[in-house]
Amino acid sequence: MAKRDPNKTARNRMIGTLKEKLRELLPKVLADSGFENEQSLNAKIGSRNDDFFDLQNDVINSQEQFVSKWLEGLKESALNDGVVSDLSLWKKIKAKKSLKEYTILFLKRSYLKHFEELSKNRPPIESAELWIGQQNANYGLLVTPRFKDGKWENDKSEIRAFSNAYWTIGHVMKTGLVIPGKEKIFKFNDIEQYLLFFQDTLVRNSGSNHEYEIAGHYCDYVRASDTPELIPLLIPEFRYAGLATKHVYRLDFLIINPYTLDKVGFELSPWSTHGYLGKLQGLTQKAINEMAADNFAKEIRKHRAYFKQHEVFCLIYTDDDLKNPKKLFKEEILPFLQTEKPQNQLSFQILDEFFED
Repeated sequence: MAKRDPNKTARNRMIGTLKEKLRELLPKVLADSGFENEQSLNAKIGSRNDDFFDLQNDVINSQEQFVSKWLEGLKESALNDGVVSDLSLWKKIKAKKSLKEYTILFLKRSYLKHFEELSKNRPPIESAELWIGQQNANYGLLVTPRFKDGKWENDKSEIRAFSNAYWTIGHVMKTGLVIPGKEKIFKFNDIEQYLLFFQDTLVRNSGSNHEYEIAGHYCDYVRASDTPELIPLLIPEFRYAGLATKHVYRLDFLIINPYTLDKVGFELSPWSTHGYLGKLQGLTQKAINEMAADNFAKEIRKHRAYFKQHEVFCLIYTDDDLKNPKKLFKEEILPFLQTEKPQNQLSFQILDEFFED
């Protein structure tokens, strides 16, 4: 049986308390404000959220912030935009103490009911889809995938309501991987099926033994976890140019923190594929140095491009690092997989205990 989240339990208790207070205030509020019933009153207040907030992008960290932004939106609409119905509501709230109290309590309850989706960082629309894999063997990882006009896109209005932590095992288990240009989704029946596909299809196709070994250590880590669905994905072969036919760059591995959305890339760069210079016979030392410098410049351009275009900070590992893949995974990659929710999130448990009668 899943362990209950004490913070969520406390939040639900606070929602119940606010509901009771609203019911106590209701008769006087209806008499003072002229609203016919509870449904019409609540609908009037609650229906304006989409207009007063940018619900796709705003991150709201407290009840007070939610109330403040809502009131600012109402004032702007009433006094500057001249929306008659909002002007009427604004005047009533200003004039009637009971309605003012009811509105604030209602908004606080609304925030608590939608806390998870309102308070979490959400990927911007342009960053909410990732394309991975080799040419003609590539897949898309989206947040809220839908097939429209012959191509995949996110349902933008639903990104904020996505229930799983972004870019985690739980994420891919919910969405699957989409097939570009076709209304097909590669779904996984269980985590083990995904891990097999990850290592023996996505990673093995790269032809890199180093990547394959790192992928194996990642799979072992996920299998040993009590909460594998919360582990960030080790995203293989992240395509710099997405679905563009002309291949530019691919990144060996990418991890995105599900809470901060910070991105870190891992590039395994053995000399044999990233530095070796062939056909040197007859070349001067100057020409050889120029070839080596050109190779180095290409590698640096790649990592600079990933940072500028996708805000991915890349870590590079060379032959000495790759001698011990297990150590590399444990010391360099694992820390980025051990993520926790930021500690600045509200503790509803302590608030509930402090204000308990």
